[in-house]
Amino acid sequence: MTTADDTTRDDRGRELDYRPWGAYWVLDDERADHKVKRLVVEPGKRLSYQRHRHRAEHWFVVAGTATVILDGAEITLAPGQSVDIAVGQAHRCENRGTEPVTFIEVQTGTYFGEDDIERLEDDFGRVG
Repeated sequence: MTTADDTTRDDRGRELDYRPWGAYWVLDDERADHKVKRLVVEPGKRLSYQRHRHRAEHWFVVAGTATVILDGAEITLAPGQSVDIAVGQAHRCENRGTEPVTFIEVQTGTYFGEDDIERLEDDFGRVG
């Protein structure tokens, strides 16, 4: 993994973006009403504490144990469990374990660009 944001394509032609916390793959973005990603959060890492103005998200954990912070409340999710994040809700995923956390993110709303991330806290200096 690299430490800077680095978008590329995987061997199947899917968008692949390396982040300081891990990586994500875009699985589906052909329709205007939703976007689907696969995210992998490396052990000891976490996403920025963030919110979105234009989209809601549904996270479904497929591997590892995710610690989700949702408007300050902590939720632990095991494989097969999920959480819904409303438009404007502050959220993050943390991996406090020793194995990668993998989850599927389904975004719904009116806009799905990466510039719809308002970072409230970030371990990698990306607030602001």
